[in-house]
Amino acid sequence: MSELLANLVLVFGLLLALLVLSGGLIWAERRLLALWQDRYGPNRVGPMGLLQPLADIVKIFWKEDWIPPFADKPVYVIAPAIVIVATMASFAVVPVMQGTAVADLNIGLLFFLAMSSMAVYSIALAGWSSNNKYALLGAMRAVGQMVSYEVFMGLSLMGVVIMAGSFSLGDIVAAQKDIWFCVPQVLGLAIFVIAGLAETRRIPFDLPEAESELVAGYHTEYSGMKFAMFYLGEYVGITVIAALVATLFFGGWMGPWLPPIAWFIAKTLFFIGLFILVRAALPRPRYDQLMAFGWKLMLPLALANLLVTGAVVLASSGGGAVGGGHG
Repeated sequence: MSELLANLVLVFGLLLALLVLSGGLIWAERRLLALWQDRYGPNRVGPMGLLQPLADIVKIFWKEDWIPPFADKPVYVIAPAIVIVATMASFAVVPVMQGTAVADLNIGLLFFLAMSSMAVYSIALAGWSSNNKYALLGAMRAVGQMVSYEVFMGLSLMGVVIMAGSFSLGDIVAAQKDIWFCVPQVLGLAIFVIAGLAETRRIPFDLPEAESELVAGYHTEYSGMKFAMFYLGEYVGITVIAALVATLFFGGWMGPWLPPIAWFIAKTLFFIGLFILVRAALPRPRYDQLMAFGWKLMLPLALANLLVTGAVVLASSGGGAVGGGHG
């Protein structure tokens, strides 16, 4: 009974922490963008504007939860829930400390890739069920973009798997006790970060929304809490990708002096800040440029990284994994 209670506390504690962090990112992003763009940002509601996300939540609760009469209602309603469930489930396999994860699966990395693929259904169903041309165009863009960049994301992580000898995220962190994988897998790191930005549909990869072309893309017809679920899903996705960059390439909870959980949080927050800086710095490409960049540049680089990593590991260890993990 005590073990069950401890597991429930862990699950709901991590879930609450993820939701609070994702909500806080709304404020953090606005403040950081304001800093880099030489303006004030939110500064009226609470000290330094800290209560602005709470004010946004109150406002959204009072917005009319309208469903277009021409929409496919059951699909329209369920689509926003899929992205929330998929992104939160992805975080279940991320170890915040040694032995501290909702689910320490031996195929944790495959589980993350599977859950990230589920988010595509949310976007596609939202655009299709809205029965709106702009929403459908945004959904088609999103499907092409996300499916394509999932390929590069998966390939970029295979070098890490080869070096660690395991799909378990805990084993991958343990395999970095001598050297973080960001050094031998710097190319895989760059590809994963770019693919992660594309998967979360963040600027400069926000072509599925592209307000200058498609009004709001796939969620044009959404309002109230349903729109908020898409909005929150984006920030949860950013948090998950940042946590995975820290876990897979920067030693996860490992570090001197500070407690392990402090290192994990600090690394995750650093990469979240980096993603926000990318939004402030880079313009949006055309859709054909986005797809050409993926298939003509990132795919060959990901395959080359996989080939070179496999060859080096095979030559240096006679076919065994170099990181000491287990399958």
